[in-house]
Amino acid sequence: MDFRENVLKIVSEVCEDDIVLENPDIDLFEESLIDSFGVVNLLVSISEELGIEIPISDFDREEWQTPNLIVKKVEAYK
Repeated sequence: MDFRENVLKIVSEVCEDDIVLENPDIDLFEESLIDSFGVVNLLVSISEELGIEIPISDFDREEWQTPNLIVKKVEAYK
């Protein structure tokens, strides 16, 4: 599994919905697939599964609203 697939799998698990894998441009917040608690879970999961630490202070909802944007942001921290 490549990096992108790993990140999408983590997002899908945190959102508890495979739609993330089928439509990586879906707005997670607008579709109520993730909330503030989910964001914390997402950052913790990324840290635990990928070993990439992302400070919560670096989280900007607009930059993290779709799975594709999340992949891009996480990749920047690699």
